[in-house]
Amino acid sequence: MSDIAILAPDRVPPRRRDAEATRAAILEAAKAQFARLGYDRAALRDIAAEAGADVSLIKRYFGGKEALFTEALKASILPSHLRAWDRATFAHDIATTMAGAAPTEEDRTHSFQFLLRAATSPTTAPLLNLAVQERFMGPIRDWLGGQDAAPRARVLAAIFIGFLVERLIRDQPLEGREREVFIERATTLFETMLAAPA
Repeated sequence: MSDIAILAPDRVPPRRRDAEATRAAILEAAKAQFARLGYDRAALRDIAAEAGADVSLIKRYFGGKEALFTEALKASILPSHLRAWDRATFAHDIATTMAGAAPTEEDRTHSFQFLLRAATSPTTAPLLNLAVQERFMGPIRDWLGGQDAAPRARVLAAIFIGFLVERLIRDQPLEGREREVFIERATTLFETMLAAPA
């Protein structure tokens, strides 16, 4: 097997005409390519090939590389998860989750890699900022409500992202006394973030 065959992503045979399915396949392929390669190195022809679509359909459905990237960012930040948070149990639930192992689902790992790559590129960081404001910070701010909701949301998001990174790096669930103390301290921290200002 040649080196090119080893490095090339799996190619999907062309699909029957179904605009919605093709658009979704392009979006999934874009998320995977941008996660693996970043914005600058990802090529539209490779995204189209991975999706089993013609490259011209990217322009038709998304308008171009930047618009495709923006849509892929939005698809990687799911505000629906925020709506499911229960204020009464949020702090303990999040602390317990963060004491566990990082998710093993490929989609969630790709999404996180994608966001990290976007954050470190001067080309894509402004696009990420817009997507984060719309799909992450805004819903957190609305969920928190009350006085100083915007700065409280920013602090909560920063802490939450820090916990996500620590869990990803650790890659093992905490056990025993370390787990107990971690959950206790993290719960207290998150409860402080939820408390309305005095």
